[in-house]
Amino acid sequence: MIPPLADQTLTAGPYSLIPLARGDAPDLLVLFRDPTVVEFMDIEPLANLKGAKDIILWAQEMAERNRGLRWAIRRSGSPTLIGTVGFNTLELDRGFRGEIAYDLAQAYWGQGVMSEILPYVMAFGFETLGLHRLEAMVTVGNLRSCRLLERHGFTLEGQLKDHAFWKGRFWDQLVYGRLAD
Repeated sequence: MIPPLADQTLTAGPYSLIPLARGDAPDLLVLFRDPTVVEFMDIEPLANLKGAKDIILWAQEMAERNRGLRWAIRRSGSPTLIGTVGFNTLELDRGFRGEIAYDLAQAYWGQGVMSEILPYVMAFGFETLGLHRLEAMVTVGNLRSCRLLERHGFTLEGQLKDHAFWKGRFWDQLVYGRLAD
């Protein structure tokens, strides 16, 4: 039995991971308004606060059903959201697997933020949730994400042609996976 996800917080080195909440909407709007941040994501740059609130509602509903969890990333002691990380899906009935996903404000790229956070998220998945497999779907061209996953023991398992449709076109997705040690 897994703990209720809607209440799960995590300390990841100098970062606090707290489930997305309504109060995060203004910072989330700033994050996802940046076209560079959402370039490889399945959303257009956000235009208004409603878009940010919709994402938070999606994340909250997922967590309430224990089907996923999305944390706001903050430097410990800081109120500013600098990204999000978590599990976009959790399969706890027949596969014991979770899909890791993450994003980060461009001002923090190249500083090792995700490299520091990812081991804590992986440990939460394997140890707290009892997952056997972690996976990540990466849009072709997102080399930074590929390198991050590979540094943390994920293996490229294949490429799914025209697997996803957003922003008016089909996108190939790379499938990365890692099994519990």
